Amino acid sequence: MPRLSIPVIALLAAAFLSAPAMAQEPGERINQLIIYGNDTCPPAAGGEITVCARKEEAERFRIPAPLRSVESPQNDAWNNRVLAYETVGAAGSLSCSPVGAGGSLGCTQKLIDAAYAERRGGSDVKFGQLIEAERAKRMSTIDADSAATQSRVEEIERQYEERRLREEAAADGRPAPAPPSAEPLAVPPQ
Repeated sequence: MPRLSIPVIALLAAAFLSAPAMAQEPGERINQLIIYGNDTCPPAAGGEITVCARKEEAERFRIPAPLRSVESPQNDAWNNRVLAYETVGAAGSLSCSPVGAGGSLGCTQKLIDAAYAERRGGSDVKFGQLIEAERAKRMSTIDADSAATQSRVEEIERQYEERRLREEAAADGRPAPAPPSAEPLAVPPQ
């Protein structure tokens, strides 16, 4: 396994950790939880989005995966040490070696390939995708909810207008007018 320099690791960590934060809309409250086994995901309260990632019950009391490995030479597996010796004689273009013309050109590509392989094989939870799915689920009901709210508002306005006309007629001593038609109030175009 190739060793990554500290600035490169910091850059990659910043890129991976900032992805869920970029998915968040301003003013939105997102509750991200990891639940284990058959635990239930708590329901969202108010305008909050609750996203639960489920892991196996066996993972409940383990040290989180990113904290399990310790970067020290004593903890390096023999297999990794042997693989490191395979590159001893590599030199030249795209070899990621300080020896030979263009040897340093291969280092960037190896770093990029290693980062993509780590990301593909990672078992970390992708909260950004879960948040986007929850947001899409909520947005799918907005049209129906707004239509129902609009019809309730129109009914309340119609009842208010009927009551106002009856009260005016009673105050003037006139008979109560016939109720207006049940058609919704005309809304001027925007």
